Amino acid sequence: DRPDQKMIDSCDDPKMAYAISLLEAHYFIHNTFDPDDKLLRDIDKIRHIPGTIVQGRYDIVCPPRSAWDLHKAWPEAHFEVIPDAGHASLELGVAKALIQSTEKFKKIT
Repeated sequence: DRPDQKMIDSCDDPKMAYAISLLEAHYFIHNTFDPDDKLLRDIDKIRHIPGTIVQGRYDIVCPPRSAWDLHKAWPEAHFEVIPDAGHASLELGVAKALIQSTEKFKKIT
């Protein structure tokens, strides 16, 4: 399995680059997850909330080890590795997993 070359090439599109830059700017303005281990340290605050961790196998921005560490700390969350994806939520496998999770959460009462 390999990342989708069309998805990689789409990042050269100025509209795509602009959208990505806005998202990244938001995270940097708000100090991303500062400190880096805050989510893991505070996991008990959200443990009761149903969750899904979706991780692209080829993600170099958020390495799979990070998702695995989160899943070990939060085993109640569903954990899914997308074998042919990187970081982008627009990649077919990631988008499909996110939509499936959202559909499942809609049914929670």
